[in-house]
Amino acid sequence: MSEFELMVLKIAAKATKDAQEKNLKKGIANVYSKNGQPFFQLPDGTITQEEPLQYKRVILK
Repeated sequence: MSEFELMVLKIAAKATKDAQEKNLKKGIANVYSKNGQPFFQLPDGTITQEEPLQYKRVILK
């Protein structure tokens, strides 16, 4: 892997980590997928597959 590719990966990893931390501070769950199954990291640190209530109210058009 080239130095440029490593630099881009480091920048992307830091931006992702920062965004995840901001979400949790704002009370927003982080959503992940493993083997096609959704997982939610709640602001208190709990990881669950149960969809948080705030997401059940979202209606996509």
